[in-house]
Amino acid sequence: MTASIKSLINSGTKLWIDSVDPELVSSNFALGATGATSNPIIIADLVKTGRFDDKIKEMSKLGHDPETTAWKVTNHLVADAEKLFLSIFNASKGDDGYVSFELDPLLEDTSCKLSVEKRAEKYIELGKSWARNHPNRMIKVPATPAGLASLEELAAAAGPLNVTLIFSSRQYQMARDAVWRGAQRLTSLDRFKSVYSIFVSRIDVYTAEKYPTLSPSAQGLAGIVNAQILWQENQAFWQKNKTPLKQEIIFASTGTKSPSDKPWKYVEALAGSDIQTNPPKTNDAVAESNQQFTRKVDQFPAQSVVDEIVTKIDWHQLESDLMADGLAKFANPHKALIDLIAQKSRS
Repeated sequence: MTASIKSLINSGTKLWIDSVDPELVSSNFALGATGATSNPIIIADLVKTGRFDDKIKEMSKLGHDPETTAWKVTNHLVADAEKLFLSIFNASKGDDGYVSFELDPLLEDTSCKLSVEKRAEKYIELGKSWARNHPNRMIKVPATPAGLASLEELAAAAGPLNVTLIFSSRQYQMARDAVWRGAQRLTSLDRFKSVYSIFVSRIDVYTAEKYPTLSPSAQGLAGIVNAQILWQENQAFWQKNKTPLKQEIIFASTGTKSPSDKPWKYVEALAGSDIQTNPPKTNDAVAESNQQFTRKVDQFPAQSVVDEIVTKIDWHQLESDLMADGLAKFANPHKALIDLIAQKSRS
């Protein structure tokens, strides 16, 4: 663990890695990472490397179709990461050491003809199935109408939950309230754990394009301010509704997109609490930065900047646009993954 990583962790941040690549999980564990997350883009990129062709060959020989093989490979990679972080999970009594497992992104594909209710039922079925016998697996559900409709039942099933693709206060509040309703149906809250993945840098990319007239003081800070506001809301809610384990914000999409930004821009701005799930390159940059990270998550920019960001941006439209973009970014790679496995199986 480098001095920079140590300072970030000492500030109060739990460091996770946005990957289940076995090599990167191992190296980031050594750096100080205490959890990991997966998504269809990560799995598709890993299969493209050819490193898991033997696994695909094995599945093909057993007669599995490409889609089943895709999920078996995903399960294999996530389960391997879970083994590494299990000691942290046990030591923290379930407060850390998780690996997120994203449910079927094709449920939100434009080609899916199921109703919201039927999609929610499928999320519940898949969530219960993939969580079984995996104590430190966190079931990952998007904050879509169907995903939100599934949360109460999934929380009541005692499975740790990661609600992802959150861009707005509306989504966060609906997700949190549904999860809390489900939690209150449990006989014990001792193992109740939920996290809410707030996407950060994607908001700044969006505002740079859609809101070029934002003042120079506000441009590039919308993602951070939004994340800070939602973090405050989360802190206040769980102060009133105390639970044995922490119910946390995950600061996601923390890799910088602008070459003029420091690679640790979002890491620094949101240091001091909850969880950062960073791309491997971001964690590497932090490790090599020689920066001393201190608590900043509760230090807002000037009130005039906050007011401008809150009032000038149409957050409803932003949520709609970024959600559509985010769902496509997960569904399309998953379809490409299935096609790639089909090609590999034939060959």
